[in-house]
Amino acid sequence: MKKFYQLLTFGALSTVLVACGADEDAGDEETADENGEETDAADDEEPSELVVGATNVPHAEILEFADDLLAEEGIDLEIETFNDYALPNQALDNEDVDANFFQHRPFLADQLEEFEEYDIVEVSGVHIEPIGVYSQDYDSLDELPEEATILMSDSVADHGRVLTMFEEEGLIELAEGEGVEATIDDIEENPQNFQFEPEYEAAILPQAYENNEGDAVLINSNFAIDHGLSPLEDSIESESADADNPYVNIIAVNSEDEDDEDVATLVDVLQSDEVHDFMEEEYEGAVVPVEE
Repeated sequence: MKKFYQLLTFGALSTVLVACGADEDAGDEETADENGEETDAADDEEPSELVVGATNVPHAEILEFADDLLAEEGIDLEIETFNDYALPNQALDNEDVDANFFQHRPFLADQLEEFEEYDIVEVSGVHIEPIGVYSQDYDSLDELPEEATILMSDSVADHGRVLTMFEEEGLIELAEGEGVEATIDDIEENPQNFQFEPEYEAAILPQAYENNEGDAVLINSNFAIDHGLSPLEDSIESESADADNPYVNIIAVNSEDEDDEDVATLVDVLQSDEVHDFMEEEYEGAVVPVEE
């Protein structure tokens, strides 16, 4: 019996000690959680995913640079690339992407007029890509011969900016007040009878230039850069990239996401000094950041 009571007492004491140890361990775990020193609680929070549709150059490249900066803000960026101007807004309307980054303001305005079902809004401007004139045979617009063929994209939103360049050089005259809204039909005087041909998809214009099609080819900077052309060194003329240029490339979303926190963070990162410095150093004036 004496041995039995001794065993019983020892067993009870062991139980108490184990229980106390468990309480102490629990206390230690709670302290660790509070101090954040021995727990991964902060790391357990899943980053939010943001899917952005973009054309390859420079938009996707800019987003790729911003990827690490967004990760620091708890955003896992996924980039969907497109090589067509029509598809990114379709993808946004279908909610296949959360935002897109490829178009300028006049292009979005035209898209909203053409596709009334779109409920897409601009969140912020990011940069300007001056459009350039390229020629294999001539070094300036003044050298273009009579009846020169001028190849342009079929994006009507770009026609005004192209025609304005020619008007500023005194080569054509547009209807009064048209400016960047001008179309081919608004040319009132064309003394050299230039043949403007706006039937080309923007993405294939660099190939038309390389094949020496036309006397001059108007190429958007993103497609020029993507084909190894320097808008500053290879073009014979380039539009201005000052603050008054209306062709600012924008971040766009469906209206219901206009105030989304992740989208706001994306804008903040793209407006940061780090991203602006990247654009200036990487593209040397072919892509000009804007502050808004």
